[in-house]
Amino acid sequence: LLISFCIKFTSLNASLLDRPDPDLPVCVERTVLVWVPLAFLWFRAPWHLATLFKKTPPKAPLSKLYICKQVLVSLLFLTAVSELAATFGEDYGSANKKNPPVLYANPALFLLVMLLQEAVRRREKAVDSGSLFLFWLLQVVCEIFSFQSLLREALKEVLSLKQMIFKGYKRPLVLEDMWELNEMDSTGYISQRFEEMMSQELRKARIRLQKKQDRKKKSRSKPYSDHNGLVKGISQDMLIMVRSEKRSKIEKKEDGETNYPHSWLVPSIAKTFKWVLIESAFFKLLQDLLAFVSPQLLKLLIGFTKDKPVHAWQGYLYASLLLLVAIIHSMFLQQFTLRSFKLGMRVRAAITAAVYKKALTLSNDARKESTVGQMVTLISADAHCFNEVTNFIHLLWSCPVQIALALSFLWVELGPSVLAGLLVMVLMVPINGLLAIKSKSFQAKSMTYKDKRMKILNEILSGIKILKLYAWEPSFEAQIQGFREQELQMIFFSLYESNLWFYVLQVSLATFAVFVSVSPNNVLDAEKTFTSISLFNILRAPLGMLPLLISAMVQMSVSKRRLEKFLSRDDLDINAVNHDNSHMLSVMPFTFMPVWVRFLSVSLDINPGSLVAVVGAVGSGKSSLISALLGEMHNLSGSVNIKGSVAYVPQQAWIQNATLKDNILFGSDLDELRFQRVLEACALEQDLELLPAGIQAEIGEKGINLSGGQKQRVSLARAAYSSADVYLLDDPLSAVDSHVGKHLFERLIGPQGLLKDKTRILVTHGISFLPYVDEIVVLVDGVVSEVGSYSSLRASKGAFSEFLDTYAKQESSEAQEKSERTCGASPVFPLYSSMREKENFSPRAKEELGSKKGQRLIETETVQTGGCFSLSHQVKFSVYLQYLRSMGWCYGTMFITVYFIQNLAFIGQNLWLSDWTNDAVRYPNESTYPARIRDVRVGAYGGLGMAQGFLVFVGTLLLADGAICASRTLHTRLLSNILRAPMLFFDTTPSGRVVNRFAKDMFTVDELIPAALRSVILKMLELLATLVIICLAVPLFTAVVIPLIAIYYFVERFYLTTSRQLRRLDSVSRSPIYSHFGETVSGLPVIRAYGYQERFLEQNTVTIDNNLKCVCQLIVSNRWMAIRLEFLGNLVVFFSALFAVISRDSLDSGLVGLSVSYALNVTLILNTLVRMTSQLETHVVSVERVKEYAEIPNEAAWIAEKRPPDGWPSEGRVRFEDYKVRYRPELELVLHGITCDIRSNEKIGIVGRTGAGKSSLTNCLFRIMEAAEGRILIDGVDIARLGLHDLRSRLTIIPQDPVLFSGTLRMNLDPFEKYSDEDIWKVLELAHLKDFVGGLAAGLQHEVAEGGENLSVGQRQLLCLARALLRKSRILILDEATAAVDLETDNLIQTTIRREFAHCTVLTIAHRINTILDSSRVMVLDAGKIVEFDSPATLLQKQGQFFALARDSGICTAETTSL
Repeated sequence: LLISFCIKFTSLNASLLDRPDPDLPVCVERTVLVWVPLAFLWFRAPWHLATLFKKTPPKAPLSKLYICKQVLVSLLFLTAVSELAATFGEDYGSANKKNPPVLYANPALFLLVMLLQEAVRRREKAVDSGSLFLFWLLQVVCEIFSFQSLLREALKEVLSLKQMIFKGYKRPLVLEDMWELNEMDSTGYISQRFEEMMSQELRKARIRLQKKQDRKKKSRSKPYSDHNGLVKGISQDMLIMVRSEKRSKIEKKEDGETNYPHSWLVPSIAKTFKWVLIESAFFKLLQDLLAFVSPQLLKLLIGFTKDKPVHAWQGYLYASLLLLVAIIHSMFLQQFTLRSFKLGMRVRAAITAAVYKKALTLSNDARKESTVGQMVTLISADAHCFNEVTNFIHLLWSCPVQIALALSFLWVELGPSVLAGLLVMVLMVPINGLLAIKSKSFQAKSMTYKDKRMKILNEILSGIKILKLYAWEPSFEAQIQGFREQELQMIFFSLYESNLWFYVLQVSLATFAVFVSVSPNNVLDAEKTFTSISLFNILRAPLGMLPLLISAMVQMSVSKRRLEKFLSRDDLDINAVNHDNSHMLSVMPFTFMPVWVRFLSVSLDINPGSLVAVVGAVGSGKSSLISALLGEMHNLSGSVNIKGSVAYVPQQAWIQNATLKDNILFGSDLDELRFQRVLEACALEQDLELLPAGIQAEIGEKGINLSGGQKQRVSLARAAYSSADVYLLDDPLSAVDSHVGKHLFERLIGPQGLLKDKTRILVTHGISFLPYVDEIVVLVDGVVSEVGSYSSLRASKGAFSEFLDTYAKQESSEAQEKSERTCGASPVFPLYSSMREKENFSPRAKEELGSKKGQRLIETETVQTGGCFSLSHQVKFSVYLQYLRSMGWCYGTMFITVYFIQNLAFIGQNLWLSDWTNDAVRYPNESTYPARIRDVRVGAYGGLGMAQGFLVFVGTLLLADGAICASRTLHTRLLSNILRAPMLFFDTTPSGRVVNRFAKDMFTVDELIPAALRSVILKMLELLATLVIICLAVPLFTAVVIPLIAIYYFVERFYLTTSRQLRRLDSVSRSPIYSHFGETVSGLPVIRAYGYQERFLEQNTVTIDNNLKCVCQLIVSNRWMAIRLEFLGNLVVFFSALFAVISRDSLDSGLVGLSVSYALNVTLILNTLVRMTSQLETHVVSVERVKEYAEIPNEAAWIAEKRPPDGWPSEGRVRFEDYKVRYRPELELVLHGITCDIRSNEKIGIVGRTGAGKSSLTNCLFRIMEAAEGRILIDGVDIARLGLHDLRSRLTIIPQDPVLFSGTLRMNLDPFEKYSDEDIWKVLELAHLKDFVGGLAAGLQHEVAEGGENLSVGQRQLLCLARALLRKSRILILDEATAAVDLETDNLIQTTIRREFAHCTVLTIAHRINTILDSSRVMVLDAGKIVEFDSPATLLQKQGQFFALARDSGICTAETTSL
């Protein structure tokens, strides 16, 4: 029974003996201990009910005791009703998790008992005191257990907090020191509730949008009324044309802004967190009401000092009440703040999780509209904006309430004169509205430029090696700086407008001036003045917060629109692929739209267990067909059916930043036998033998420490281990060497491979594999041209046969004659004999993973601990100096000086006001108050007030100018240094860490540090001025100032140490969120194909939770500090009042009022000062993090003193002299003494096994890696003495991975705009792209999507060829440039290179041996050494390693020619 009542309670059913502490299970406390007293009362019910059926006697008289009892019972009654309502509210709208029945039963039973005892109690002669006494006694005894459980939990949290703060003071905190989150603070719980509410509100918003669009359609189709007559007809036609033109402009603008569901995000958040909002609102209301009690006590205290005969105990009572009210006020304030900040944390977590989940389900059409940079901005800047606004959301109603209450009390003190102050506030409303509108515009533009900046940055980080090889960094740096300048301009305007608030100071001036002017009898006395000053001080907070709140709301509205637009976009159609088990794989007449605009129509039916090859020219739609089978394309007609699970291997392998084992298992359970079989089939066993960590070796982000072939083999191993029913293989064999490709086909994909019983669809460019497949699908321009077996297609003499005859005559004839060869080939495919031997791992992997200094490639991100201030872990003073130097010493000195002068005016104004109040004694009401003295008083007071406002405004503008300078300088240094960082930095640093610096940290530098710095300086000077005023007014107060300052300093230092470390942990734990997000988006097709969205969602939840642990404890530690500092401020109020009472005989009432009224403000100042100091120190961590990456070691200078001569290299001679290279000084050599001469115009082929050092050799030519010993001479010039850009801009490379950047086609070819359009069209014609580009609507201005996703891989490679043709230097390097293209495109590229680079030196790294058979010489590398270097004919006759490679490729003899 108990279990059924307590079901779904977490840990409620634990046994007493199973608990770590001697306590009753919560289930017993919530059932047995509640029901025992209720059962006793129900047992006594018959005796009480008997009296109800008797004749109704007169009711007993009311007594004070009875009324008190009734009030108490009524409160208990309301508590039960509230508990029942809360339970209903929590269950309402929640489809998954329901509250246990006990939460309904207990309040209901208690309500019945209360009604019963109330019915009996009011009857005369009804003796119920004994029963009720025993009931309440049992109730108290039973509740003791529940109370002590709650008390123990509370004490446990308090003790844990103290332990953490002490621990943080003694040593830097780490993530392992953080507590576990409560369930309500966990991402899983928050996300589930938010998703439920979001789906409901989004559905309503879609309905509203549909109705609106329907109304628009009706209004547009509404015919105009007919007019008779020709003139009327002509006039009407003209009128219709004008109206239509205006209407089309308006409608176009409206459609662009509201063509998506909107106004649903805020209601979703409000409904998800409604109970937290209600609780915090309750505490905020109590805190606001208590704030107005202290001014009334101050009024009584001033009256006490004026009335000397009054007994002294009254003064001590007032002083004690001031302390008591202040303490209660502080408690309510901290309860409100704790809930509000936790609310902000939960909102950020909910938005981040929702954006991640949406990214997982986003359709391809929607993905084109949202780049990775934009999505990162959503979870960094926009989610943070919602976090900040929800922290202070209650100020929307609290500020008006405080203003209304303050004005009401001021009316009591000053009468109608308060309307003058109200008028000042009303006049500022339209100004604030105008500023808010402008601020919204600036914020929207700022976010747009931020998106563009982050988009380019993400592409730079993805293609950084290409930028370095082409020496394009300055062009992309200029693009980012251009968007950055526009972004800073918007931030600059926003900072200016957000600081126009000095009018607050003029409210009191207007009120006092009108008060003394309307009547000569109105003289300011101490009671009226300082009670009003206290009220004005209370009024200052809401008036000061309103502009800031409006600005924050404006910024939030921009973020809201961006989030709503993204989260309401279309999801991937989950019904695009059917899973009917009656057919294995069938594609009915299926028409879909690929990423580039071309319609594809396909009709296929594939039998179970068959191997189907898909072939076709570049751009024919091979990869698009695979995407369509995965459901990644927009289906226009037809259907796709796949029976069973799917495994997918993309053309460009997607590798996670995880261990090799985790990459292969990909979330599956380990089956050791199957795992070993997969490793052998994928040729990974030899790689593992060279790794110290073996299968646990860590793979860098995007597989950066693996070669292209190794990445593809890991991707194949992942697919093979999944044991799926259908395998979609998008050209996986193009990235591996020929002998490895044949091994993979023989052991894995082919008829005798590991997957022989599975259905396999293989996109391939390898003609030699086609005779062994079951069926071949030929695609031509998006249409299935032919389908059939190899022999039938050859016999049909169709397009496929012509293709083979034209482009693969040599390969096909050799395949038919393979049995006649004497090279020792196997019956199916010859396997390279050394495949069984140790195969070298990628040099980079060997270096990183084989290092004796550690096996981790990606090191844990450093948490700065303060360096020289190790005892207290303070931020280095050099970090502050770095920010001030970036700002400029002139700005820093000027704004501090202006603020200091403003505080002198503040002290003078208050002393003047104190002396002004003495006029009430000098000129009693019966005498006439001289108008001259009144005017002097008002003029001086007003002048000092206006001076304060003006000086604050000037200081703020100076600070804004300085902040923009600091932001510009820090961003420029960071960007410049990142672009000049060596490749090793990008190989070992996740891009999320770099993105975090440019996103969250630069946002902090731009907007948060200036606000925090301004607040710290203002509050510090204001605190100093307040203490000076109190000490001048009450000299005795100086006795406690020094002890209070000492305590304050100790508590602040003690707290800030922990707070700073928590903030650093917050920043560090944020980076994995961005890294995981970027990794997920780049691998979306793979994740969706395997159906692992849920697993990645769980991983994202864990990543966010790790960050929330730090944030949650930072919030709690802030409250720990705040409650202690508020108590310290309350002591200031108490002592100032106490000393005023003690010294009342020697003090006039004006000085008493002055000291106590400003002492009441000390609590707020102290609280704000410490909070802002903490925020400043923690925000400065962002400067520290930016500084860290702005000081990483750079590669060599881009431009050196020694410049190469014009036209260099003119001959193209390359000489290696005992060249040795290593990645880092402490590691082993990668190239071992390379010595060779490459003559002018010579064509050199470079071959070798995976990891032999081929790519390292080309990297050395571009000085991606620097020499350990030896040198490289190009035309007799030592390249080590040249600047990197002088070197790299004179060489040309066509890389293996065809990387494109978002922007125009022209920008991707000529980012510096050095060449004319005529030159570009010429190279496009040579690259066989002229027809394709000419067919595009925008031509050269056609926008390339992020990563070139709207072009096929072959088209991207041809564009890389066009880049090389445009530069056309004397030395060309081909780094496996044709590995990912079909033979037709390969032939086009090779032919173009032979023709256009006939007079150039060409170095070719090749997988396909036949592509280098016409080279002048071939260099064979093994383990970083040249083992063979001669002409192809000579090497084939030697029968060495090159002969073995040629034999493995099906080539034993070949005709070799020299270009």
